[in-house]
Amino acid sequence: MDSGRVSSFCKWTWTASAKTEKGSPRAAQPGARLAGQIRRLYGSNRKADRPFWIYLTGFTSDSPLYKECLRMNDGFSTYLLDITEDDCFSLFPLETLVYLTPDSEHALEEIDLNKVYILGGLVDESIQKKVTFQKAWEHSVKTARLPIQEYMVRCQNEKNYHSEILAINQVFDILSTYFETHNWPEALKKGVSSGKGYVLRNSVE
Repeated sequence: MDSGRVSSFCKWTWTASAKTEKGSPRAAQPGARLAGQIRRLYGSNRKADRPFWIYLTGFTSDSPLYKECLRMNDGFSTYLLDITEDDCFSLFPLETLVYLTPDSEHALEEIDLNKVYILGGLVDESIQKKVTFQKAWEHSVKTARLPIQEYMVRCQNEKNYHSEILAINQVFDILSTYFETHNWPEALKKGVSSGKGYVLRNSVE
């Protein structure tokens, strides 16, 4: 990877209790979905014109998630990224960190090359409200959310379902696209699927 094209990017993953029934495939393989998201994120970054440098933090080699990454992702052990057992709060100066969470009051406006952006990946696939926001608050770290509310509107659907919670590879695709285009509508269209219940404002005007 050309160091002249690399910017700072931190992705933080952590393990939550897996709420799956005994005997189910998911119970036997906790973290499988997150491992797949990591693979897709890494693939997107390799194709990007302006790739980020990626850290997998709080990532222990004896964890179920690490084992799933090895099982599911060919060549995972040779990925061009940093893997560490340390958490991102001890690796980087706190003032450089920006924790991306849908619960933040602050919309992300620009990507600052002097900042380290944190994505949180949950092994537990049940949604736990404000988990990421709470982590940031505990460490006095700045937060930001994707500007979905600023550029998108809710659309009607059969289930009346609307969610700003995205998979880590979807968040990454949005950030990567914005970093290359400086166009939030184009970036959000890349990562926010219609299944989330949102569409771009100009598509309904």
